[in-house]
Amino acid sequence: MDNASNKLLASQCAVVAAVLAVSVIMLWTAPAAAEEDAPFIVILTAEDPQNYQAYETMPAFAEMLRREHGYRVKVIFGEGEPDAFRFPGLEALEEADLLVVFFRRRALSPEQFGILRDYLGSGKPLVALRTANHAFSLREDPAEGYEDWWDFVPDILGCEAQGWGVVELGTAVTAAPGAEDHPLLEGVEPLDWQSEGVLYRVDPLVDEDADVLLMGAMDDVAGEPIAWTRTTAHGGRVFYTSLGYPSDFEQPQFVRLLINGVQWALGEAE
Repeated sequence: MDNASNKLLASQCAVVAAVLAVSVIMLWTAPAAAEEDAPFIVILTAEDPQNYQAYETMPAFAEMLRREHGYRVKVIFGEGEPDAFRFPGLEALEEADLLVVFFRRRALSPEQFGILRDYLGSGKPLVALRTANHAFSLREDPAEGYEDWWDFVPDILGCEAQGWGVVELGTAVTAAPGAEDHPLLEGVEPLDWQSEGVLYRVDPLVDEDADVLLMGAMDDVAGEPIAWTRTTAHGGRVFYTSLGYPSDFEQPQFVRLLINGVQWALGEAE
């Protein structure tokens, strides 16, 4: 990576780090901050002490996407109990070019699931982080009038959540065999690093045709896919990574990976 690229990425990480400690209810891009025809990104997250501070990292990431890349971005924080949850203003998905999700174990109303399924069924793209691999997988029964969606994980993300490793050991990140020169890893340097986040187990993937980018290891546990792309049955592009621990957002290579994932999902990069 050249000096100019390094400086740009450093400034992007600085933006993310600067906003991590700020709790934001909802973040809209200012009309003058992006062109009217710029891609519109909707980010769904929820305040949850066990959700890796996504309610802080996602607004920070959204601000970086707006300032550094000129996207129009809306962050929607859900509200309610996990078994009876809602995302206010979810109708924004009807105009969205990209959906980003980072939350865990929420049940929605049939109406809100209808909006999500219409979006995904139209072949529009998705970027999903970490706990999205159990986004709608409730351990208890939903409240009356609400539903879970366990099939979101295999049908949309192309995997099954199979538990996790030892928290204290984190995740050793490496490029998947043969993926070192993959376009989505461009600028992700170094390709080997240590994440403080626990390793999520998903191997083998449900989608055998998924394009695996990164692998994670933990002592004697190796070979777990932790970042991949796939195409849904409806033709929608999906980028998922089980990375997303708060300190991951301080790593330039992780931020670059997310940017690449967003650009790929939007069809701006191959």
